[in-house]
Formats: sequence, C-alpha cells, structure tokens
Amino acid sequence: MQFTLVVATRATQEAFLTDTALGRCLQKQQPHGVELRLFAENTAGLPEIYNSVIEEHIGQSRIMVFLHDDIHLLDFYWTHRLQAGLQAFDVVGLAGNVRRVPRQPGWAFVRDADGKRRWDDPENLSGVVAHGKHFPPNIWSVFGSPRKKVLLLDGLLLAVHSETLARSGLRFDPRFRFHFYDMDFCRRAEQLALSCGTWDLSVMHESGGNFASADWQAAYESYLLKWGE
Repeated sequence: MQFTLVVATRATQEAFLTDTALGRCLQKQQPHGVELRLFAENTAGLPEIYNSVIEEHIGQSRIMVFLHDDIHLLDFYWTHRLQAGLQAFDVVGLAGNVRRVPRQPGWAFVRDADGKRRWDDPENLSGVVAHGKHFPPNIWSVFGSPRKKVLLLDGLLLAVHSETLARSGLRFDPRFRFHFYDMDFCRRAEQLALSCGTWDLSVMHESGGNFASADWQAAYESYLLKWGE
C-alpha cells in the first residue's frame, strides 16, 4: 500500500527537514512507498491544503495521512499499524472520545454546569500520546485503551483511504482553518456512515494544544453555529 503524508509547516522546506520533529524523523526513516506532500512556509488553513491533496489523488489507491509537523514518529512499523487500523475503521487517529455532548469545547473535554472546560471522564476517552521534545517524553497522556470506535478524533494525525474519500465525498470544511477541523471532519464522517477509531501507534507530540486564543474562540463559535450545539 502506498502512503501520502500531507503536512503543512511554517518552516522553509530546508528547515522542515532539520528543525521540525516530523522532518527529522523522515530524514532518518521514510519507508519505501511513502510520498511526502509538504506545504512549506504555509499560511493557508489546513482544510484547504488537505482537500487539495485529496483531489489530486482521486482515482488512486493510497492511504492519506494528515498530520502535524511537530510529531515524532517513534514507531518503526507505523505504516503497518495504520494499514491495520484502516482494516477496522474508515478513519483512524491516535486519540479520541467515544461520545459527543452539546457545546463540547474539544474532543477530550466537556463543560461543567458552570460552563468551565474540564477533561471528560476517563471511560469515554481512548488512545495514548506522549508529549515532549526529547525521549523519554515529559508527559505520557494515557487517555484509555486504543482500538476503540469513537465519535471524535484528535487531528494531530488522521488516516483514511483515498478510495473512502472519493466514494463518500468526505472532505475537510475550510471554515475551520486550524481549530475544530478534526471534530467537524469526524461529525461529517458519521453523517456519511463512516466509522472513526483509535489505533495504537507510538508518537510524541511537541504541542499540547492552544485553547485560549482568539482564533480558537472564533472557530468554536463557528463550530457551534454549524452544528447547532
């Protein structure tokens, strides 16, 4: 099976290979059959980029992997693991939530009665992601057992067959440039009767997310407006 990695980065093409987590990993280990579609010095929204590459590969048989540039691929067999995951689910990610609730401010979060964001209960979460810049990681985020069917996935890595995208018409919504594109994508997949699930793949993510910016708040309001909750 052929793979296409779709990656946007603010770095130049040269700096991507030397200064980013994913670039350094691919310098050391880029398995045969893995194509990198890199958008260097990027300022466009992620859905715009992701959709453009989906359209490029219509009619081809590939596994499309949409991922962030600050991910360390720690698993030597990551291509095999993603291929196995896509035999069980239509869309595969690393961490997710088996449920969805109204006004949810993130795949792993819910709101209390007073409106404050908090982690959802552990029994609803699935997957493991390490966080840090050097191994061993600073933090191990053990959300729950992987290989679960979920309703929401974290967008740090999403994998799906190109045939599934072509057949279903599943795409990313351009209105969610950098936030909530993953939750929206999963909800659209659900509407199309496609399954989402977590899989066991070892990665280390350098970022913990940004939930306080003006861009995040604007995307959250757009998400609530689109879905009505």
